[in-house]
Amino acid sequence: MGSNWRRNLGNVRSFIGNSMGGLRGGSNLASWAVACTLAYFLWVKPARELRKEQEERAALAASSDPYRYVEKRKPIPDPQKTGLIYGKGRQTERSEG
Repeated sequence: MGSNWRRNLGNVRSFIGNSMGGLRGGSNLASWAVACTLAYFLWVKPARELRKEQEERAALAASSDPYRYVEKRKPIPDPQKTGLIYGKGRQTERSEG
């Protein structure tokens, strides 16, 4: 029973090794480095550049129209208990006693 945890640890290590493609050592590290680099240049960097371009376009559009309406106040929350804008609030029944 003392070697049960060792067997479980070995099973977990082999599962992790197999899930990562079965590569070990330097080749495993190199393959992960290549995969992460490709992922960065194919997905992360273009998404960041697109977001930056959209923010620049939005800033340019906002500065080009000086008469554009901009909301400067936060909306007032609805004071009713039901959360509805219209109608009566929730009424509780009172017991006369």
